[in-house]
Amino acid sequence: MSTPQLPRSTPREFKRILVVDDEARMTEFVRMNLQIEGFQVLEAHDGITALNMIRTQLPDLVILDVMMPPPDGFEVLRMLREFSTTPVILLTALGQEDDKVKGLELGADDYVTKPFSARELSSRVRAVLRRAEMPSAPQQAILKVDDNLSVDFNQREVIVHGERVKLRPTEYRLLYHLIENAGWTVPHEQLLAKVWGYEYRDEAHYVRLYVNYLRDKIEDDPSNPRYILTERGVGYRFVDFRKNQAD
Repeated sequence: MSTPQLPRSTPREFKRILVVDDEARMTEFVRMNLQIEGFQVLEAHDGITALNMIRTQLPDLVILDVMMPPPDGFEVLRMLREFSTTPVILLTALGQEDDKVKGLELGADDYVTKPFSARELSSRVRAVLRRAEMPSAPQQAILKVDDNLSVDFNQREVIVHGERVKLRPTEYRLLYHLIENAGWTVPHEQLLAKVWGYEYRDEAHYVRLYVNYLRDKIEDDPSNPRYILTERGVGYRFVDFRKNQAD
């Protein structure tokens, strides 16, 4: 199976970003710097307004502060993930490692630690938007792994025991890359570079978290996986289903 080319990215001026923070100075700082980069920027100063804007304005990306009056950023993220796969970057406080892990587990795509520079934020925004641009579907739109699992590349879904399960953009890109290399161990660094970008090649915890997300969706027993296998100290390997089909 040849690796399809990624589609051309949409110009930045058409990318709409929603910034959610109860501090007006912070939203102004982020808005001004992202507008300089050519993005359209929307603002919300509380979680309920943000959720309504996500439903009606359909932003391409949400930048969400954790420390807000109720509902805080975690609760907004939890509610958001009930109806949307829109990429989310969390703004977290310096040194709050637990917040970062909790945010990623709730479905955040990335985080930026306060205080941050305009350059750092812009880099993270571009990386997350790049990941949200799905690889083109191969000619074989629905790939049957076995009787229990298929992948619908057009819909970006997995079909597990006949039930369709939606994948978030990063989950899809990770599964796509693993399947493209089925039967081969893909090192952590390669997965980070291909799925997240070269600037993330030292962030191994991203791979672990998203492999766990995928296992929860496709494995009958995530603690004893049959599709996504761990090669300790090296990376991950998707089972060589094509060899089994050839047999």
